[in-house]
Amino acid sequence: MKHTISVLLQNKPGVLSRVTGLFSGRGFNIESLCVAETLDPNVSCLTVVSRGDDTIIEQITKQLNKLIDVIKVTEITDKDYVEREMVLIRVKAEAHTRAEVLRVVDIFRGKVVDVSAKSYAIELTGSASKIQAVLDILRPIGIKEIVRTGIIAMGRATKTK
Repeated sequence: MKHTISVLLQNKPGVLSRVTGLFSGRGFNIESLCVAETLDPNVSCLTVVSRGDDTIIEQITKQLNKLIDVIKVTEITDKDYVEREMVLIRVKAEAHTRAEVLRVVDIFRGKVVDVSAKSYAIELTGSASKIQAVLDILRPIGIKEIVRTGIIAMGRATKTK
């Protein structure tokens, strides 16, 4: 099962290396990793996606909490949360496929960010399943290159009445 873990950590050199070393040293695979500064420039938020059963994820969380520079670890998969990923896709855009590519971009609320004589570069943001759907549709047209950010996630705010 896929699990999304959010980790607040000190924004210092070597911290990310220690976190990824923890995963590789114990044989855990990282499917997606995204890290950036928070409102506080001394703190970064790391979103990591890994697969495993609940026991493995529990072990990962415990090991992360033992690291000195880790402030807080939250396994958000079981909570109500929002996740997004961004992708840049360079796709063939020949005379007979240009209109179809533009329709797909419009339907999925993407945008063309670069145009050449033979290709479009498309930017798209959404859930991993939305991105996969676009890739599945564009693949027969001819995808030349893909660059993905990885998943970022945030718990939803509590709703009070």
